[in-house]
Amino acid sequence: MSGLGGLNKSEHGVVIGTVQLQLPVVATPADLAAQTARIVELVGKARRNMATMDLVVFPEYALHGLSMDINPEIMCRLDGPEVAAFKQACIDNAIWGCFSIMEFNPGGMPYNSGLIIDDEGEIRLYYRKMHPWVPVEPWEPGDQGIPVCDGPNGCKLALIICHDGMFPEMARECAYKGAEIMIRTAGYTAPIRESWRFTNQSNAFCNLMATVNVCMCGSDGTFDSMGEGMICNFDGTIIAHGTAGRVDEIITAELRPDLIREARTSWGVENNIYQFGHRGYVAVKGGAQDCPYTYMTDLAAGAYRLPWEDDVEVTDGTSCGFPAPTRAFGEIMKHNEAAE
Repeated sequence: MSGLGGLNKSEHGVVIGTVQLQLPVVATPADLAAQTARIVELVGKARRNMATMDLVVFPEYALHGLSMDINPEIMCRLDGPEVAAFKQACIDNAIWGCFSIMEFNPGGMPYNSGLIIDDEGEIRLYYRKMHPWVPVEPWEPGDQGIPVCDGPNGCKLALIICHDGMFPEMARECAYKGAEIMIRTAGYTAPIRESWRFTNQSNAFCNLMATVNVCMCGSDGTFDSMGEGMICNFDGTIIAHGTAGRVDEIITAELRPDLIREARTSWGVENNIYQFGHRGYVAVKGGAQDCPYTYMTDLAAGAYRLPWEDDVEVTDGTSCGFPAPTRAFGEIMKHNEAAE
């Protein structure tokens, strides 16, 4: 399926490269500009590395590193110079790109955002991380859902970010909205290695959807990101896997969206994405199409509550040095909060 990593591209194939980018230290606007230039340089490397490549994927935190710094001077905007540079890099190298930014938010904490930009420099997908990695990350929870876009060679793409992929509902939503390839970018460090691997595979198999996954790589002197570029086929098998710790390595594979579509329409056994909403269709016409899951109905009603809710010990970011929030989701941050 991988076509020797994409060297032998088929008529219906989509060749994707994941960059195990060296973890940077970014503290000043000058650092931000230098890291932007480094990412642009690696877009060029990706194109030179493989002429058949359709899309190059950079990890979460590729631009900002893992400091969790919310300094407005190094936050990005969609109309800012960093995004403009990424757009131009995609044009100059005739390639699609997936990029990570920490996005300035005048109404609250910054957003952890992802972009897919096409080979003509147009933003085709814009996503705000739904599930920041609490209690470590200070980012505003995403408020725009999970978009799906048309990608190269007619594929359907979705993007989630890091901790998002630990919630099976996130991958299910991507598939439910039509995604054939789900990208998962991350900055994870070594303690998450095993859960990273099996969730990447389960997200693929449970939804008959290819998953394309990559972390930052190497050390910034404090943190050690693991790389772990991993591309999984729709049956959950790993078809490409990077060398752990090898910085700036680009892991590539060819994916076949046409075979994903075929599986989704022709599989009987283990067509889980269909069968989830058509329980027991052998016994009852069309299957049961109810919603018997208490957590879903409670969440929709704003009444999600665990049996052990009162005993949960970590419910804010104070253990990681962040002040306890006083603003509810959807409320605008007050000027005095922003100053703090």
